[in-house]
Amino acid sequence: VFFGVNAPAAWPTAIVTAAAAAGNSVTLGTGSDIADDIGNEDGIMAKVEACGFDVNGFAGDVSIKAKLRGLRTSTGELIYQPSLQAGTPASLYGQPAFYPKNGVWNAATALLLCGDFDQAVYAMRQDITYKVLSEAVIQDGAGNIIYNLAQQDMVALRAVMRLGWQVPNPINAMKSVEATRYPFAVLVP
Repeated sequence: VFFGVNAPAAWPTAIVTAAAAAGNSVTLGTGSDIADDIGNEDGIMAKVEACGFDVNGFAGDVSIKAKLRGLRTSTGELIYQPSLQAGTPASLYGQPAFYPKNGVWNAATALLLCGDFDQAVYAMRQDITYKVLSEAVIQDGAGNIIYNLAQQDMVALRAVMRLGWQVPNPINAMKSVEATRYPFAVLVP
């Protein structure tokens, strides 16, 4: 959804790619610090707001957390609020911030994404179906046998689920031109 990895050609443009195409990107270091790149009048939050949407969340590479720690307002308050209590997400400018730790975030393309996550909709196109396999062969991409379930007295579970997603990008009074209106913006390296 964010980067378009393994997405079918007929699916929507990835969110990071579409945000950049709409002009909703800021290069890290454009402002005086990362707080300016995110929150000032030329930052990624302002780009989303200029398109008529409210920023209600952030997602980014885990490495961005180190850049955010220690950022303070002119009166000394922390801007980045790390989670101090179990079950409470970290926040940035009062909005929840999430940092995937499973290796899916491409920091070479985008460091941080912000936007109106109510505009990223998904739907289950098929419920989860599963099948227990006990007499099958599992191969890698080159055709080498990795597991022979019957010979190795193993079982495998095959689960299938189909999802679909879309970013509606509705017309609004703030910006009527669809090509330059998008509910997300991205901080790029």
